[in-house]
Amino acid sequence: MSLAETIERADGQRADGATDVAAVMLDIGRRARAASAALALASGEAKDRALRAAAAAIRSEAERILAANAEDVAAARAKGQRESLVDRLVLDPKRLDGIAAGLEAIAELPDPVGTVMAEWTRPNGLRIARKRVPLGVIGIIYESRPNVTVDAGGLCLKAGNAAILRGGSESFHSSRALVEAMHKGLCEAGLTEDAIQLVPTRDRAAVGELLRMAEYVDVIVPRGGRSLIERVQNESRVPVFAHLDGVCHVYVDAGADPDKAEAIAVNAKMRRTSVCGAAETLLVDRAVAAGLLPRIAKALADAGCALRGDAEARVLVPAMEPATEADWSTEYLDAVISVAVVDGVDGAVAHINRWGSHHTDSIVTEDPAAAERFLNEVDSAIVLHNASTQFADGGEFGMGAEIGISTGRMHARGPVGAEQLTSFKYVVRGDGQTRP
Repeated sequence: MSLAETIERADGQRADGATDVAAVMLDIGRRARAASAALALASGEAKDRALRAAAAAIRSEAERILAANAEDVAAARAKGQRESLVDRLVLDPKRLDGIAAGLEAIAELPDPVGTVMAEWTRPNGLRIARKRVPLGVIGIIYESRPNVTVDAGGLCLKAGNAAILRGGSESFHSSRALVEAMHKGLCEAGLTEDAIQLVPTRDRAAVGELLRMAEYVDVIVPRGGRSLIERVQNESRVPVFAHLDGVCHVYVDAGADPDKAEAIAVNAKMRRTSVCGAAETLLVDRAVAAGLLPRIAKALADAGCALRGDAEARVLVPAMEPATEADWSTEYLDAVISVAVVDGVDGAVAHINRWGSHHTDSIVTEDPAAAERFLNEVDSAIVLHNASTQFADGGEFGMGAEIGISTGRMHARGPVGAEQLTSFKYVVRGDGQTRP
C-alpha cells in the first residue's frame, strides 16, 4: 500500500475506527522491522548518499513543502494557537534550507555503525572487541516542529535504524511533504522507503498502538510537553529515552562580567522563546543583585519579555509581576521569565535541582571556582559556563542534528545524535579454545 493510500485509509475515512488504526500500525511495525535488518547491513556510503539526495529533494521541492506548511500554519492560527507556538511550526526558505543543510551535516559525520569501541586479548588467546551496532527500530513521538521529522529520520538512518515518526497533528501536512522528499533520497541510494515511515493519521489511538509494539519497536523517543512525556512513560511497553520539558536557568554569579551577563540572559530567553533550550528562570546572586538585576531586567523588558519575580527581586524591580510557586517549574515557551534572588552558588544549585527539569542550565561568572562548583553540582544533562542555554542543540554540538535532548540517565543523556542511537555487541574471535 502506498503512503497516499494508507493516509486515505487511516486519516478520517476509516470504516472500522480503532481496529483499522491498529492494523495500519501493525503493518508499519512489520515494515520497519524488515527495513531495520537491511539498514544494519547498509554501507556508510549508501546511507550518506541517501542523506545528500534527501537534502537535494527538500531544496528542489521547497515550493511544495512550504505550501504544505502554510496549510498547517493557517490551521494552527485558526485554532487560536499562541504565536510563540506557531513559531515552532513555521517554515520559511531559510529554515527549510537549514533543515536540508542538517542532513548534509549528518552525512559528513563518521558512520558510528561498526566502530570498534574497545578491544583486548585474553590470556587464553581470545580476541574480544566491543563494536557499535544499530538499536533497530526507533519510534519518535513529537509535537509541532516539522524539522524534527527530518532530523529524526536522518539521524536514525545514519545510525542504521528504521524510524517510525509520529508527528503532531499541527504539522501533519508539513511532515508528510518532508517525508516524501526523504523517500526520494532513499530510493536514489537504493534503500527502502520503509526506513523512514510517517504515521499517516492524526488519530491519537496511533500513539497508544505504537507504545505497545514491543515486538517491532526497540526504543521510543518522545519529544514534547510534560503531558506527552508522562503519557509515554506511563503507557509504553517499549524502553523510552525521556525528553522532558526545558525548564532552563541562567544564574548570574557575584563574579559575573555585567556585559556578558546581560547579553547571555537576553539571548538565552529571547533568541527563540519556543525552543526547549530557552531560559525560563533567571537567578541572580544576592551579592550583586542590586547592581545587576535592574540592568538585566530592563534589557529583557526592552526585548519584549515579561518578568515575574520573587519578593526580593520585586523590591529591586517593582515593575515585575509577582511569581507564584508554579512559575518556578513552568516551561513558558513564550516571552516570559521568572526571576529569583539567591544566595550564591549554593542557592542557585539548590533552586535548580529542586525546580528544574534536568535539561540545560548556565552560570555566568569570571570566578573559575564558582563555575566548577556549578558545573559539578547542578544535576542537568547540559551545564554551561558563560554561554547561552540556546546552545542546547545537537547541531551546535557538532552532531549535525539531534533527535532530542535526553534528560534521563540510562543509555543516552543530553543531545541524542547518531552515535547515541546505537548499542553495541561483543565480537569474540578464537582459534579452537574450549573452556576447562
